[in-house]
Amino acid sequence: MTVGAVPSLNGVLLVDKSPGPTSHDVVEAARHALRTRRIGHTGTLDPFASGLLVLCVGRATRLSEYFHLPDKRYEAELLLGRETSSHDPEGEVVAESRAWRGLTLNRVGDVLRGFEGVIEQRPPALSAKRIEGSRAHALVRQGTEVRLSPNRVTIHSLRILRFDPPVLRLAARVSTGTYIRSLARDLGRELGCGAHLTLLRRTAIADLSTADAIPDAELRDDEGTAERILGGGSWLEPGMALSWLASRRVTEKEIPLLRTGRSLEMESDEGYRVDAPGAPGGGTGTPADDLGPVRLLYRDRLVAIAELRDEHIQPRKVFLD
Repeated sequence: MTVGAVPSLNGVLLVDKSPGPTSHDVVEAARHALRTRRIGHTGTLDPFASGLLVLCVGRATRLSEYFHLPDKRYEAELLLGRETSSHDPEGEVVAESRAWRGLTLNRVGDVLRGFEGVIEQRPPALSAKRIEGSRAHALVRQGTEVRLSPNRVTIHSLRILRFDPPVLRLAARVSTGTYIRSLARDLGRELGCGAHLTLLRRTAIADLSTADAIPDAELRDDEGTAERILGGGSWLEPGMALSWLASRRVTEKEIPLLRTGRSLEMESDEGYRVDAPGAPGGGTGTPADDLGPVRLLYRDRLVAIAELRDEHIQPRKVFLD
């Protein structure tokens, strides 16, 4: 491949971000490596955090919203006995306590179990939440007092990886919208000693994992980076990167309908029907009442994202040339 623009790049790139760079820094490195400007991330990681960053390239940038739907997995390390203004190592210390000295493993386990399930969680003031058009973190830095309303989130599981007081290391599986910094704050308060997050690593989004991601440092190599990315397991076709969405295979006869935005019947002439979320199968699934967005696939290529409406499949985003 000659030096220059990489043609027709449309896909999803899995990057393992290291601590230090911002998510925007990683996007810029990917733009340089792939020689294209049309790249966006699907959810930031704080500079001190590491782990999975999912980048959408080319027309796949239109899919960014769907990566906010599935659960996420993290490994987090908390320092007990010290609460900070940002609930992470970058904030100012606002409270200290030595009450962690009396904590037992059983006590910590009991508190963790109390947080599992559906909870109301108040986002950190230093966050990207918008208040009347302004980011909360910007208002805080301007001296404005900010108190955000709680959100309902789901903590599917919290597991202790290490308890070496005052250090507590956890594995967490949580719903979208969950702030691990807020979880650290609330756990510390419930334990009676305060806490803040010192390390955070996002290990997976649904079945997308850091095990398949390219380290961000490799994006900055100058020789053959694009070829290595496109030939490796970190580069995914858009349809295969959204396995948490329901799917339906389409026939060649249905392609003209999609081009003009017309709806499809629930079952094709060849017997393809909507499959529940997961890897697309033979099209023999039975659609539920509410499966959410549906991937429409032609020969394993994503041709549209659709929704079920009035017993029809209505395309919402079409990816046909």
